[in-house]
Amino acid sequence: MRKLIVVTLLLLAVHIALLFTRRSAQAEGQKNSSVQIGIVLDVGGRGDKSFNDGAYAGADSATKMLGSNIRFIEPGEGADREAGLRLLAAEGMNLVIGVGFIFTDDLANLAREYRNTAFAGIDYALATDSAGNVIPPPPNVAALKFREEEGSYLVGALAALVSHTRKIGFVGGMDIPLIHKFEAGYRAGVKKVCPDCQVIAQYAGVTPDAFKNPGKGKELALSQYNQGVEVIFHAAGATGQGVFEAARATNKLAIGVDSDQNDEAPGHVLTSMVKGVNTAT
Repeated sequence: MRKLIVVTLLLLAVHIALLFTRRSAQAEGQKNSSVQIGIVLDVGGRGDKSFNDGAYAGADSATKMLGSNIRFIEPGEGADREAGLRLLAAEGMNLVIGVGFIFTDDLANLAREYRNTAFAGIDYALATDSAGNVIPPPPNVAALKFREEEGSYLVGALAALVSHTRKIGFVGGMDIPLIHKFEAGYRAGVKKVCPDCQVIAQYAGVTPDAFKNPGKGKELALSQYNQGVEVIFHAAGATGQGVFEAARATNKLAIGVDSDQNDEAPGHVLTSMVKGVNTAT
């Protein structure tokens, strides 16, 4: 499953890029090595064994399937992210993809500057005006969003079914609305099956670094397991690796996110909430 992540996204991306470069629609579905796609990975880059690694593996498969040229950039912090997107746009990429909500503002700004380039943002954070109306992104930006709360609801229900202590855990990465969606759906699923169950939720931090701190993830998970929690769902990127370490150390269960993470702690992963970037439209 991990190797298929973003394949469908890139199929769509190639189609968008072809439209922007005024190529014939007949070219859709055929290999076209002239299509240039640039991808800037999210915080943590490769090695998170979740969101970024899934994106990379899926894009690698798409390269073989489509014959397109795909270039990856793993940014540092702050201005490095914008610089990565700008570099790809300046190089004439037909499509530039930002993997993660953190690229939202940079994508919107660059899209206005490079009007003949197609952009896409995974987890693009749509803004609202004072009346609560959604402000659409620039016309050359595809805002790719997901209903994380729905998948989280299902794993929450499963967690409640297997718990004997009626204590369920959640470890989030950065304390932001996007991750709150995971927690909210998870809580709702738990409460549907077990109204009396207690959900203990904690976050690793309030900056992007919260997604790449396995030590903090392990600390939070051990604290929850020691309180009687039997299963923890993480939505924390690379920080979730610490949750798996804690599950192994205490012989408890964890729930993966974004990709199938069973291989991270065989025998200790109850299931994974696969986000399905490969079906983004």
